[in-house]
Amino acid sequence: MTSASIVNKDTIVAIATPAGNGGVGIVRLSGAAAYTIALTISRRSSLAPRYASYTHFYADDMTVIDSGLVLYFPSPKSFTGEDVVELHGHGGQLVLSLLMRRCVALGAREARPGEFSERAFLNDKLDLVQAEAIADLINAQTESAARQAQASLQGVFSNRIEHIATQLIQLRLYVEAAIDFPDEDVDFLSEGKVAYQLADLLTSAQQLQSTAKQGAIFRQGARVVIAGKPNAGKSSLLNALAGNAVAIVTDQPGTTRDLVREHINIAGVPLHLTDTAGLRKTDDLVEKEGVKRAQQAIDDADVTLFCTDDSDPSEPLVLNPSRRSLQLLTKIDLTGRHPGRCINTSPDGKKGLPVIAISAQTGVGMDELKSEILACLGVSASNDTLFSARERHLTALQSTIDILALAQQQFLSSGAGELLAEDLRLAHERLGSMTGKMTSNELLGEIFGQFCIGK
Repeated sequence: MTSASIVNKDTIVAIATPAGNGGVGIVRLSGAAAYTIALTISRRSSLAPRYASYTHFYADDMTVIDSGLVLYFPSPKSFTGEDVVELHGHGGQLVLSLLMRRCVALGAREARPGEFSERAFLNDKLDLVQAEAIADLINAQTESAARQAQASLQGVFSNRIEHIATQLIQLRLYVEAAIDFPDEDVDFLSEGKVAYQLADLLTSAQQLQSTAKQGAIFRQGARVVIAGKPNAGKSSLLNALAGNAVAIVTDQPGTTRDLVREHINIAGVPLHLTDTAGLRKTDDLVEKEGVKRAQQAIDDADVTLFCTDDSDPSEPLVLNPSRRSLQLLTKIDLTGRHPGRCINTSPDGKKGLPVIAISAQTGVGMDELKSEILACLGVSASNDTLFSARERHLTALQSTIDILALAQQQFLSSGAGELLAEDLRLAHERLGSMTGKMTSNELLGEIFGQFCIGK
């Protein structure tokens, strides 16, 4: 995005309803000429603000394009902060296109993707977090994701960011004063207040990051990979979690040779399930490629479910303690083992390892498994306090935390006020990039370019 596009105040128009035929379609205008264009199209002398008026929509030759409602939202009390007009007609794509072309002929131009929300941001009607929440609300796949997007849209996330930013500003002012007035009787930097506030800031940022991570999982889902040796019950587990026969299940080892994917949700948390080829050494070229892809999926997973056949006492558990993982004993309907959490007794020497015993065939232990998956992700089924978050928010928060941690370490070791002031400035910039208080035109272009045209 260029700086010219930011100050561009021409009137924009777009079809605000999805493609396809429907009962109602909306053409939206925003800008200084929106009201005049609406008067011309409707052949009316005036429009009452925030009042739906039934009218005909006329072409330049006075033929009727369509009939419907016109609504006028004068600036600054509109979504964009500019004059906004909505033309509500019938939902046929041809009719809406004719109506939009009529608006263009009268001086409007077609809007870029996300330009309405962009103008709302530039006119201080919402910040970047709230703008992104609009897209998250539109694209929400679960009720929980929709609620959290709405929370972000209402300012829950932004308010917590601003609270930390206010703390940062106060500490910056305090430190700058100590640097500018070194001859004062009180040594501000050594009296303990700065160290206390630094620790408090760091804790606040870490708490916000923890909540944001949960919100990001509800928004984008988590990658859950099912892994283990051939015939360990992986495909049966996938089918049980998905609730239908997604994967082929046979007694023949190596049946699954490629990744099989399915999308489910547990307690409103979207999960991207992947069934993988059995992990073993093989000379079969196709199966070898499947094992390679399985390993890559495990490396990329948020949670890995390692399956071990409980009916085969010779099969050891597959351990991967360096990653978030759950160890499963499958096929307990054949062994009579009690379902749920238990202690491993396999002959691989890994005594005392907690595992989850399940049967995909009968369903026993599956509720415990689902709870353990959520716990492994650090997500609670009670998510009323969450808000939607994106990867860029998590990156900015992590950068803020890293800078504050370094600032704390350097200050405690050296007490250098100038270094602390610079670290606090950098942390403030990182934090401000989330809401758009401190950001670049390139970032704005990337964010709003992902929106649909009518937003």
